[in-house]
Amino acid sequence: MKTWPFSHRTRILAVDDEVGFTRVLQLAAVQYDIRTENDPRHAIEAATEFHPDLILMDRFMAKMSGDCLAKTFEAHPTLHHIPIAFLTASVPCDADGHYCAHLDGRPVLMKPVSIEQIDQCVRECVKR
Repeated sequence: MKTWPFSHRTRILAVDDEVGFTRVLQLAAVQYDIRTENDPRHAIEAATEFHPDLILMDRFMAKMSGDCLAKTFEAHPTLHHIPIAFLTASVPCDADGHYCAHLDGRPVLMKPVSIEQIDQCVRECVKR
């Protein structure tokens, strides 16, 4: 019998085209239920099936950018409410060259990301 959504561990959908990164994330972040999707074109379907509390999404993927995918989630009738945090290996900067901790109102986590950073992001983004 499913108890979700009444009591469950935080569900994170990790969308990143780097298979090695998503494997390490699954092994390291054992306190979360993590589903990975390495093809961003399948992320909407994965989110519809998985019902994540948070989406961690790479900004720069070969088949679709994270920015474009985030806009697709925003426009989706049943998934638009799910918070998104960007993962990136390139430093996002504002017009003055200062590091941006948020982009379009979303948290930005720099790769390599630590479990502590993911925990902080979950506390910031997931409201229970």
